[in-house]
Amino acid sequence: MNTSEPFVITVSRELGSGGHTIARKLAERLGVRFCDKDLIKTLSEKFNLTPSSIERLKAEKKTWLSDFVRKLAPAPSPASFVGGDMDFGKEFNPSVTTEDIFKAETEILKQFAEEGSCVIAGRSGFFVLKDCPNKFDVFITAPHDKRIARTMQRQHLTEEQAEEVLTKVDKARENYIQRFAGVSRYDARNYNLTVNVGGMTEDQVVDLILVCIGKRTA
Repeated sequence: MNTSEPFVITVSRELGSGGHTIARKLAERLGVRFCDKDLIKTLSEKFNLTPSSIERLKAEKKTWLSDFVRKLAPAPSPASFVGGDMDFGKEFNPSVTTEDIFKAETEILKQFAEEGSCVIAGRSGFFVLKDCPNKFDVFITAPHDKRIARTMQRQHLTEEQAEEVLTKVDKARENYIQRFAGVSRYDARNYNLTVNVGGMTEDQVVDLILVCIGKRTA
């Protein structure tokens, strides 16, 4: 990848691996745009959905309304939502499907890439921007116990709740990628670099990525 020209780095990651923080720190070190929260904000405004609603919608295999109504009986517990966010049932657009979300994400990510160098956290960036000529794809994974501990700490969950959240999020993200990209997100061939961050700090992982793209570290 040529960092002297506009470039894109996508950082796919497992929940609880610290990949989001790594992507943000990488963007800061490179002095480029970090694309994540602004993408969610754009999607929220486009479809009048909360961020948690969007994430849940992406995991659905059918239309939003039919499955949503079916799952309201009985009402789900807070632990069934990522971070226990109960806003999911308060605000939704019944006409929106997963295809709509994917198309919107694709449009927004391509727009970000066209506007200049950036680091993109998640959002299927490795696939959506597969034709981007100057791109580097990273996948961040971590030992299961580390993912559990981080999820418990950041979302204030018990170990059992954290285990449930990881299982559901892993399955939802894999289903989403397989549906639209036709590949497994765990296939290392999707990426230029796959890092198991066990035993590494976030800054050490950032240093490793910088070396791999040809940037010197301090």
